[in-house]
Amino acid sequence: MITGTQTASTTTIDVYRTRLADRSQIEPRSHSVVWSQDASGPLSRDQLRGYDQRGYHTAESVLSEDDIATCLSEVGTITDRLGEDERIIRERSSGDVRSIFAVHRLSDAIAEIVGREDIVGVARQILGDDVYVHQSRMNLKPGFAGGPFYWHSDFETWHAEDGMPTPRALSVSLALTPNYETNGALMIIPGSHKQFVSCVGETPDGYHRESLSSYRPPFGTPDEEDVTRLAQEHGIDMITGPAGSALYFDSNCMHASAGNISPDPRSNLFVVFNAVSNRLQEPFAASAPRPEYLAHREID
Repeated sequence: MITGTQTASTTTIDVYRTRLADRSQIEPRSHSVVWSQDASGPLSRDQLRGYDQRGYHTAESVLSEDDIATCLSEVGTITDRLGEDERIIRERSSGDVRSIFAVHRLSDAIAEIVGREDIVGVARQILGDDVYVHQSRMNLKPGFAGGPFYWHSDFETWHAEDGMPTPRALSVSLALTPNYETNGALMIIPGSHKQFVSCVGETPDGYHRESLSSYRPPFGTPDEEDVTRLAQEHGIDMITGPAGSALYFDSNCMHASAGNISPDPRSNLFVVFNAVSNRLQEPFAASAPRPEYLAHREID
């Protein structure tokens, strides 16, 4: 992913304080959303402006039918190979696979897809820097059994528990099945990425074991009043699309997804790109970093 010689950030002042003792806060974002206006990349200037305003960009036909078949096949292969490995997160209610982490390191075929220019190139263009994979995973919502993911900002978690200094990162969600309104498609509050919502409560040791399998984790979850305020101000967008489509969204977007009680499965390949200059430091609100498979500190 890396083509230059950028050095890691030395940021030490925390302007995104979270996991607070008393009450949450909503503060203006202190950093840019689009770090480069270079229209020579995959996105046009209008698309960059739209991303800056909404916090996300969508595209269709990013993956081919063969790509989709390969990714879905790799899910079974990886699951069989890993068994009860901690990189596999299961639904508490059914035992079905909920997420598989570090998939680009477990599958050469997935690594090749992640490294394509229409995927990583968008991240490089928006973030204005060389990038690396901070996290990759498969998110699975089988029909009748897929659990919800409660409202959250990914950056709040990555900042508090991984030591990501600033929200100079973005996620790419690649649809391996159609994402319908009825099967747990992602909801985003557009414009929420320009406000940082802190959360209340001290991070327990080893908290990732609970938070990754919980519908509504007790820490790192915004107050209902804060989500309501953002939704009333900005509205809520439902992100649907056919298999093969892509959603690129800012790390600080407030987002969630409902459970899937429809017959139709919803499966997405999810990749997070972080700017090289934004490499991880010590956690800002946890006693120790999360495991490497959740937050890569070594750059591939």
